Amino acid sequence: MKRDLLTPLDFSKEELDRLFLLADDIEAHPEKYAHACEGKKLATLFYEPSTRTRLSIETAMLNLGGRTMGFADANSSSAAKGETVADTIRVISNFADIAAIRHPKEGAATVAAQYATIPIINAGDGGHQHPTQTLTDLTTIRKLRGGLDNLTIGLCGDLKFGRTVHSLVSAMCRYENIRFVFISPPELRMPDYVTDVLRDRGIPYKEVTMLEDSIGELDILYMTRVQKERFFNEEDYIRLKDFYILDERKLAMAKSDCYILHPLPRITEIAPEVDNDPRAAYFLQVHYGVMIRMATILTLLDITVH
Repeated sequence: MKRDLLTPLDFSKEELDRLFLLADDIEAHPEKYAHACEGKKLATLFYEPSTRTRLSIETAMLNLGGRTMGFADANSSSAAKGETVADTIRVISNFADIAAIRHPKEGAATVAAQYATIPIINAGDGGHQHPTQTLTDLTTIRKLRGGLDNLTIGLCGDLKFGRTVHSLVSAMCRYENIRFVFISPPELRMPDYVTDVLRDRGIPYKEVTMLEDSIGELDILYMTRVQKERFFNEEDYIRLKDFYILDERKLAMAKSDCYILHPLPRITEIAPEVDNDPRAAYFLQVHYGVMIRMATILTLLDITVH
């Protein structure tokens, strides 16, 4: 039976623990894994622009000794001629051993998985899920905080359309003594389908508008950009895009061990002056992203390295 990664919940907590340990070993002994995927091919099917995710997944496969193929723009694929995701993935299944897909429509990765004969990695589907980014976030938090329990996590910015925050909340719900603070303007509040789950499971959260009101109680601050591509009109985007800017003044209100994460790309929401603060962990996330994606590829391909 092939396995896919479509949401962060596709791996149990126990499987995540094994994934984290595998990523730790990959980081400590990269030479041991340098030929693990020799002869294997990864297809990257990116119908939406990406820098980090696409290159991180490709780097992960190359580091494992495999090869990559694919497209970085829907216009350079047969999608421009009207080919469906289902037909594309049926074809790609004949070329590659595993595929990563990013698509602007929610559920596209699930459709791909239904028709593929190879493992599918969801590299982001619209405003819905982004599981490999979530694995990156979990890895980073675990490394910096020593675990994933007993944390107050603030998520700031575009919580309505931000697939990374939706994925992170659903993944963190499985850990002990987690509390969320959702920081956003009213127009970009966390969707009901996310908060309904928190209420049903008795997981505490609060919604605030001002970052300054809550930054002092956070263990993790997860900043996000306001995504221009998710807005239907430019006027709303311009009005909201600079609603939150994390600078040294605001960061001075945070705990000494409150780490700042961001899925990137950053636009204006984190001032460059914050980069030099030891709590700024968003470029470290990129490093851990390669390690955990290497572990994910090995796991989905059922490859064990001794």
